[in-house]
Amino acid sequence: MDSLREYQRKRDFSRTREPAGDMAAGMDHRAIFVVQLHHASRRHFDFRLQVGNVLKSWAVPKGPSYDPQVKRLAVEVEDHPLSYAGFEGDIEHGYGKGHVDQFDTGVWASEGDAEAQLRKGHLRFELFGKRLKGGWHLVRSGRRERQQAWFLIKAKDRFAGDVEADDLLDAKMVRSTRAAAKAPTDKAATGRSPVRRTGVPKGRKAPRVRLARLAAALPGGRARPATNAFFAPELTRLRESPPSGEAWLHEVKWDGYRILAAIADGEVKLWSRNAQPWNDRLPDIVQSLESLGLQSARLDGELIALGARGHSDFNGLQQTLSGEAQLPLAYVLFDLPYLEGSDLSQVRLLERKALLQQLLAHAPKHLAFSSHTLGDGEAAFRMATEQQLEGIVSKRIDSPYRPGRGDDWLKIKRLHSDEFAVVGYTPPKGSRSGFGSLLLARPDASVKSGWVYAGRVGTGFSDEQLRQLGKTIAERGSAQPTVKLAAIDPLLRDARWVKPVAVAEVYYRGIGNKNLLRQPSLKTMRTDKTAADLADADRPAPARPARAATRRQAGQSTGDIVISHPDRVVYPEDGITKQQVADYYASVMRWFLPSVAGRPVSVIRCPEGTAKACFFQKHMIQGLKHVGSAKLKEESGAQATYIYPLDAVSVIELVQFGVLEFHPWGATVEQPDRADRVVFDLDPGDDVGWERVVAAARLVHRRLSQLGLESFLRTTGGKGLHVVVPLNPGCPWPQVKDFARAFAGTLAQAHPLEFVATASKARRNGLIYVDYLRNSRGATSVASYSLRARPGAPVAMPLRWAELGKLKSGRDFDIRSTPKRLARLRTDPWAGVDTLRQNLDQVMKKFG
Repeated sequence: MDSLREYQRKRDFSRTREPAGDMAAGMDHRAIFVVQLHHASRRHFDFRLQVGNVLKSWAVPKGPSYDPQVKRLAVEVEDHPLSYAGFEGDIEHGYGKGHVDQFDTGVWASEGDAEAQLRKGHLRFELFGKRLKGGWHLVRSGRRERQQAWFLIKAKDRFAGDVEADDLLDAKMVRSTRAAAKAPTDKAATGRSPVRRTGVPKGRKAPRVRLARLAAALPGGRARPATNAFFAPELTRLRESPPSGEAWLHEVKWDGYRILAAIADGEVKLWSRNAQPWNDRLPDIVQSLESLGLQSARLDGELIALGARGHSDFNGLQQTLSGEAQLPLAYVLFDLPYLEGSDLSQVRLLERKALLQQLLAHAPKHLAFSSHTLGDGEAAFRMATEQQLEGIVSKRIDSPYRPGRGDDWLKIKRLHSDEFAVVGYTPPKGSRSGFGSLLLARPDASVKSGWVYAGRVGTGFSDEQLRQLGKTIAERGSAQPTVKLAAIDPLLRDARWVKPVAVAEVYYRGIGNKNLLRQPSLKTMRTDKTAADLADADRPAPARPARAATRRQAGQSTGDIVISHPDRVVYPEDGITKQQVADYYASVMRWFLPSVAGRPVSVIRCPEGTAKACFFQKHMIQGLKHVGSAKLKEESGAQATYIYPLDAVSVIELVQFGVLEFHPWGATVEQPDRADRVVFDLDPGDDVGWERVVAAARLVHRRLSQLGLESFLRTTGGKGLHVVVPLNPGCPWPQVKDFARAFAGTLAQAHPLEFVATASKARRNGLIYVDYLRNSRGATSVASYSLRARPGAPVAMPLRWAELGKLKSGRDFDIRSTPKRLARLRTDPWAGVDTLRQNLDQVMKKFG
């Protein structure tokens, strides 16, 4: 906390909205920079770089300049907390009083240790923002002043030009500048007009038209429309020695993360090998690919961090991606299966690589071509061994680009290292925390479990890894092994076993007795892989299923999703299959989709049917390709990556993954801090008759109307009913939560023989529980038209209030009757729910 002591000393946090800012305990993002336009007593730009757990900060009176001949004064000020990066608005009192706008933000990188460079007085670095790009210098001045002075200078690179910070202000920042100056024609502190329209300088682009002609002329190429969706990569097989002969080329085995780049209509999208979007994590790579000026392409390569010896440094890559280091990243490209309208997947590899090399001839330094040698694999492997590289990848020169694992791409590793599934742990001993060692297994299709115990690894872990992994696996698992053991091992007497999920890459000195690893030590945890990836690595590729016909139901396409195990019975009491569930959602999609699209959801998955284990899932599921993901804060303040449906294809893909129920937030991904729904769940006790539930819903409806709020009715597919109040525009979650609690409490006080507003089950006997707890950030309610994972496959059904008297229970509608009902409906029972304008501002006054 010493680093932030001066920051906190200068501020009275009871009077300022600035964050108090404890230093973060850990990070899961790359090192950031932020530049804020600060209208204090003297207008200036605050320039901040994340170094470790704080923002190193400088005040730059005239703002950054893109002209390398201009040295901009940068006065060093106190370190700021990382939470300050998101601060905008007014500082009303005291130190720094004035308005703050966010000018730019992004990630930054530097070759070498940033703190060491700052101590020496010269930091060389790169910025990857929307307004500030390319190389820069911070050079310490020799002048002795009260506050240490530095100079911020643009490097001579492809972005250099005659552009000033004031040239890049948007309309909001221009208004703030004029308002602060109290003069509509004021030219701000620089004397330069802040309305000059000048964009960020552009770099040199590749000769796109010529390359498009070359691509179209390659034998085997064919015209095909572009898409920037995920495409399945070609994978390697592990071999002990390189192949011989002239039919092979040999590349360096880069030690990084596999990244796929897809470009359509000039828009770049980056994907991990398991279909996770990576644009937000790699703005430097996105900008570099954009600089090529391509309209459409697919590129395949490895993301690496360059270490001190110029080799790929996997630990450095992980540290950079987590914010612990700021190493420059490079995207080393080795294949080009598509370019400018031409599908090149059937073109010979050698021709694809030749075209790729031409494409990268004038590329920025963050894009590199993976060069190769032809023939003589033994010589290539000897060279990799001499240079202490990871190994080589050998590829058939005439091979097409085939998704999946085959024999055209082979990897040969220099070191004895491999990847194993983590299947358990031993408890820690002595002063060690977390765990003693991780238990490892290798895939083996010949045994029932599919896995054979390979040994345990207890060395090579950092303190942070011990803490994080210990937190993940603590108090989990069972005493029964989940894999086959070669023999009884007394050292595993206290071990806890889990199902294979995580993947560890370890070094080892051969295979010893009982086929166990000799002297293993951790190389890294492979967060980009799952145990399923290992199981597939040495398994023959299955015959490809016939491409499923595109389904079109209710005017919506479910896309090209193949429903595996379509005959699996998921509702055993009713004989309803997985395919019938998919068909149901396809048939009601026009009605169902608006209730979930663009909203974070928790889903209930029953992969083997409702008779076996079902579980909630709200985070991204391995293998999803068509479902959105968003990192959001929950009410607790913790961050989590939520899934959310984008369209009909997303819904059917989730059904393919065993989803039966959908439970969305009462807010959208775009505005997660504002609720646009209030849901009152009327949950009757076991001895409450249905007629009392109907009367309760009518009473809630009437009370809400008296408050000026229109409400809508929905069955839950269970015992009760939902009364839903739409909010447009939405309201902050704390306001919604306070209103819901106050309304439920008032109802329970006025009718103590009918309602209870506390969650205790012991107090619900003979009463209807008004559940208001669904109205907080991160809480969910079942979606309209969602199935329930209950006998009979009931459905949560929206109704008109006039239909309430006809209901016999909250589960009147099911998977079979719902499509028939919708076919008869002429209008939506909830027509106007998304356009009705009402909020809680006036209502809350009635509750004090």
